[in-house]
Amino acid sequence: MVLVTVGTQKQSFERLIQLVKESKALKSEEIVVQRGYTKCNNSKRIHSFDFIPMEEMDKYIEQADLVIAHGGVGTIFSAIKKGKKVIAVPRLEKYGEHINDHQIEICEELEREGYILYYRDGETTLDDLIREIKHKEFAKYDSDSNYIDILRKNI
Repeated sequence: MVLVTVGTQKQSFERLIQLVKESKALKSEEIVVQRGYTKCNNSKRIHSFDFIPMEEMDKYIEQADLVIAHGGVGTIFSAIKKGKKVIAVPRLEKYGEHINDHQIEICEELEREGYILYYRDGETTLDDLIREIKHKEFAKYDSDSNYIDILRKNI
């Protein structure tokens, strides 16, 4: 199962939903989408919901073979703490998906540290990242409570 999360921001993130729907690499996958305020129609292989309690979201993360997430730290850290493979797609200001581009900085840092892969708008394709992630080994998350402070400092 592939878990896709758009987060809780009020701005729509239809770009992520479109990337997932258009992916040839995900055509045979069961996909669960946390859509928040973004429109996403359910289909034979895509089930979506808006918001659920964190305990329920943790269950979906546990079940997922792959997590495709917006670039927010909450979802990403929840997944990497559980040893899940993550592709992050940062929300971008230029598309009205967020108020600034801080998610790019988060994704760059986490990819540089070896925790995730991240989708670079106009530079990579989601399908290329999905093929790459299947064979990639990631750094194990060290739950050192100082990591968040280090990340904030670098951003």
